[in-house]
Amino acid sequence: MNNEDILKVKIMGREFNISCSEQERTELLLAAELLEDKIQKIRKEGKIIDSDRIVIAAALNIAHELLILRQSSGFDIDEIKRRIAGIRKKINDVLVKK
Repeated sequence: MNNEDILKVKIMGREFNISCSEQERTELLLAAELLEDKIQKIRKEGKIIDSDRIVIAAALNIAHELLILRQSSGFDIDEIKRRIAGIRKKINDVLVKK
């Protein structure tokens, strides 16, 4: 599998299998944990009920935080974009297989 393992993450009660390298494993676990935390906070507020809208709101919150960091620290946003695109592709690949 080209030095890739399967990482199982649980988001909104659903388990996702994501192929990733050992180097990406910790970061992907942290990303899934961050997303799940944001989802749970939005869900607890009770203002949004629809699952799709909750996920979109969580993603927007994370993107907003990223933009604030980008403006304040000047880190390499192109690298972040490449990594997000890679993660998105892996998730889409998993979803297509289901």
